[in-house]
Amino acid sequence: MALIEELSSAPDHSAFLRPGAGGRPALELLVKGARCAGCMSKIERGTADLAGVAQARLNLTSGKLTVTFDDTAHADPGAVVRLLDRLGYPATPYDPGLACEASDREGRRLVLCLAVAAFGAMNTMMFSVPLWAGLFGQELGPATRVVMQWWCALVATPCVLFAGRPFFESAWRSLKARRANMDVPISIGVLLTLVISFSETLQHGRDAYFDAAVSLLFLLLIGRWLDHQLKLRARSAAGDLLALQAPAAVLIGPDGAERRTPLSEVQVGDLLIVRPGERVPVDGLVESGATELDNALLTGETMPVSLRPGEVCRAGALNLTGAIRLRALARSEDSAVAAIARLVEAGAQSRSKYVQLAERAAAIYVPVVHSAALATFLIGWAGGLGPREALLRAVAVLIITCPCALGLAVPAVQISASSRLFRRGVLLKSGAALERLAEVDHVVFDKTGVLTEGRPALIGAGGDEIALAARLARASLHPLAKALAAAAGPGPRADDVVETPGQGVEGAIDGRRARLGRAEFVGAGSAAALETELWFGFEGAPPVRFQFSDRLRPDAAQTIAQLKARGLAVSIISGDAASPVAAAAQAAGVNDWRACLTPVGKCAIVDDLQAKGARVLMVGDGLNDMGALARAHAAMAPGAALDASQNAADLVFSGDNLSAVVEAFDIARQARRLALQNFGFAAAYNLVAAPAAMLGLINPFLAALAMSGSSLAVTLNALRLRSRR
Repeated sequence: MALIEELSSAPDHSAFLRPGAGGRPALELLVKGARCAGCMSKIERGTADLAGVAQARLNLTSGKLTVTFDDTAHADPGAVVRLLDRLGYPATPYDPGLACEASDREGRRLVLCLAVAAFGAMNTMMFSVPLWAGLFGQELGPATRVVMQWWCALVATPCVLFAGRPFFESAWRSLKARRANMDVPISIGVLLTLVISFSETLQHGRDAYFDAAVSLLFLLLIGRWLDHQLKLRARSAAGDLLALQAPAAVLIGPDGAERRTPLSEVQVGDLLIVRPGERVPVDGLVESGATELDNALLTGETMPVSLRPGEVCRAGALNLTGAIRLRALARSEDSAVAAIARLVEAGAQSRSKYVQLAERAAAIYVPVVHSAALATFLIGWAGGLGPREALLRAVAVLIITCPCALGLAVPAVQISASSRLFRRGVLLKSGAALERLAEVDHVVFDKTGVLTEGRPALIGAGGDEIALAARLARASLHPLAKALAAAAGPGPRADDVVETPGQGVEGAIDGRRARLGRAEFVGAGSAAALETELWFGFEGAPPVRFQFSDRLRPDAAQTIAQLKARGLAVSIISGDAASPVAAAAQAAGVNDWRACLTPVGKCAIVDDLQAKGARVLMVGDGLNDMGALARAHAAMAPGAALDASQNAADLVFSGDNLSAVVEAFDIARQARRLALQNFGFAAAYNLVAAPAAMLGLINPFLAALAMSGSSLAVTLNALRLRSRR
């Protein structure tokens, strides 16, 4: 709260602003209490209407609201915070650690509320069962019935007031903003049930519904907790992406002394040194030294790139062979990795605008239920019923139409689908992902590490030659050298090994000088040089060539064929060179492919496809795929992908088989079908039950039983997905 007051009253707002898109000032806030697309729409629309605000985007998963202003002169962070407070969504300056802590705290709170509701439901039943028995002619005197009702009240009331807080607080925030969300009818129904139950108990009436109130909360909290668990799996990948940067850099001072400094303190113009095996900390210009860089995480290229003085290298690249000195061209927050992180964040915000099926249904449900309950009370009272009887009918309408079945319809299907996918080696991380995946009509694959195995493999050459060359290969970090060493297996290394950056390694094998590397380095002539080969030879002897290839996954072609059979278009986008991409596309049976793409280029292709009406499933594994993964309609990543790429994806599949993509698509289609069936059942149930309650044919007790039965029905229907083969 102190932060809110500070932000609202601080005369100098520049402390909370940072450069945003197009150089315009931007404000990042952690918004509390936003759970659904309705909350997001309310926040974004309200904030965008403020003077000076150019754009507002809320990420539901992380709770991060990014507000971009027209210019610094019109930027007023305090006005944004005050508006959010009026809308019922308190906000503080965004901090990833605080966001994670708040999410964990919310999860613990839901578990505690669920436990209290379970305790209340079970213990209230001890006193409710005798009351139920009395309804069927069993011996139960009036005094005993009243005692049982008071014991029910004693157990249920504190449990309801505690366990219902997530719903009550959300409903109160919504009402304060003069709006109604799904928690409003839930809260009204539960509290009215308590009021009616106390009234019946005080008047020695036959019926009290304390057990119905606490049981209703228990069922609803199950759905709320399941939804929270699925959201936890979809936390923003931007933080994981930025963690790929080197945590520190080695700075060379004016006196030539080296000192290790935090990455955040590196300024433009600083002189840095990067040694073999280290990642480039910031974008920089090479001043001295030569090396080879592994850019696979940035561009998807399988082959290392030679680097010479005067050339630019990007943050996140892995230095393989030689030490280099570079002049910093950008700070860490302006590096290539940070730019990709911003693409990921923008894509996550865009995709979070997707409205789930349950939320669409809720937009219709809330006003209809409120109107029906109010009409029941007014018509009943006007028609000659007493206020008590009219109120009982209205409460019965609220209970019997309570959105418990609606609230469980989708989470129950999602959990069943998640379980079935898990048994097939696929982890589902997002609740809305199944719905988006069921809608895709275009699948886009990255090449390296997705369609292919992602590592060069040796082809051809004899065993004796491999064993000799491997003694030099074991001394190098070059990907082809490591592939050669892996093919040969464990063994000794050569003596007196010297590595020439960008060329190869030289050393002594049994007293003879030998070289392994590029064709001209070994003496085979530059005309024969290829990026997918190594040459090996002893001094004065003819050299031997080793060829490598990045093989397709065994079921890649079959998976492509199955996707096409389901009516899906298939494309390949890769940062690798045209030749290997063309070969992989031909072998997999894909006609539409693009090569030599940057991360921004991949995002542009995905955006262009979706602008034309396609709903894209992106399957990628690298750093250069993260923006496209976040911007696509749905996203998948293999288990061997970067942690950051896995977090940017909706689903992660393990193993070497691409068939998981087809299975996930089929299960998503089945899950959507079952969810629609659940909605259809809930609608039919309400069409029959609501009029019966309005006519007085169903009292609140029977309404609670019917409501519980509807919840059980949609849950059992969802469980059908787990047993399908």
